[in-house]
Amino acid sequence: MLNFLARRIVQLIPTLFFVSILIFSLQQLLPGDPALVMAGEERDPDVIAQIRQQYRLDQPVPVQYVYWVKGVLSGDFGESLRNKVPVRELIAQKLPVTMQLASMAIVIAFLIGIPAGIVSAVKKGTAWDYGANFFALWGISTPNFWLGIMLIFLFSIQLGWLPASGYVPPTENFRASIASTIMPAFVLGNAIAAILMRHTRSAMLQVLESDYVRTARAKGLLERSVILKHAMRNALTPVITLGALELGTLLSGAVLTEQIFSIPGFGKLIVDAVFNRDYAVVQGVVLTTATIYITLNLIADVAYVLVNPRLRA
Repeated sequence: MLNFLARRIVQLIPTLFFVSILIFSLQQLLPGDPALVMAGEERDPDVIAQIRQQYRLDQPVPVQYVYWVKGVLSGDFGESLRNKVPVRELIAQKLPVTMQLASMAIVIAFLIGIPAGIVSAVKKGTAWDYGANFFALWGISTPNFWLGIMLIFLFSIQLGWLPASGYVPPTENFRASIASTIMPAFVLGNAIAAILMRHTRSAMLQVLESDYVRTARAKGLLERSVILKHAMRNALTPVITLGALELGTLLSGAVLTEQIFSIPGFGKLIVDAVFNRDYAVVQGVVLTTATIYITLNLIADVAYVLVNPRLRA
């Protein structure tokens, strides 16, 4: 296990290197000049020249990349061109918000999607199967913005149970924090639950027809034991991959959902940075997101080995 983990970590280094090159290169394609944006309406040539020199915008792109990588390796993502705040501080402020929202959404998705997929596969051709498939179709087809508005109308305006928007950190008031994030988390988790349900059902149907499941049943094992201990454990492998990727998507910032519920997370941060031509913030956020994706894939690979004993060899 340790050798496998070490090899996978070594493979991450060149991946992150090429990702950093891609991020920095694509950043140069954004229209507009950040120096002109920072100079204001007057756009004094001396001020523009000073800004270019201060932020090394007058240097060749490869030189700018080298300085940026040196800063990243030392934990310095640069300074926001618009807010004059270190990018590291902005990420530290926004990432926990999105992490809380994404964690709640993925938990909701797993609690709904996996049991629904298992029941649908075990009860194939019955009303349970049709009901689970209808739920999956509804979850995939329902737009997040519409579902979010409907939840606000029902639970905030009509019933008054939950706040319509805003965010409360869990360190200030845990109950208020859960109340402010449960609706956006359900909106995000609903669509993922539908996808997980379809993948779980497909994997379970394939596993239930395998020889070792028939052998387990022939030995007289209880059907519950056959499903939970033999079939489900092997069917979870593709679900783990999907769950890791979906969690990475959530952590990259659910832009539309965060806008509807006024959640100050990663999504709003990256949108504001792009519109303001804030290069340093865009680079820092995208690199952080890419690192999270790669790390989650590593965790998924390790989970494969833990879930499936055949891969340990």
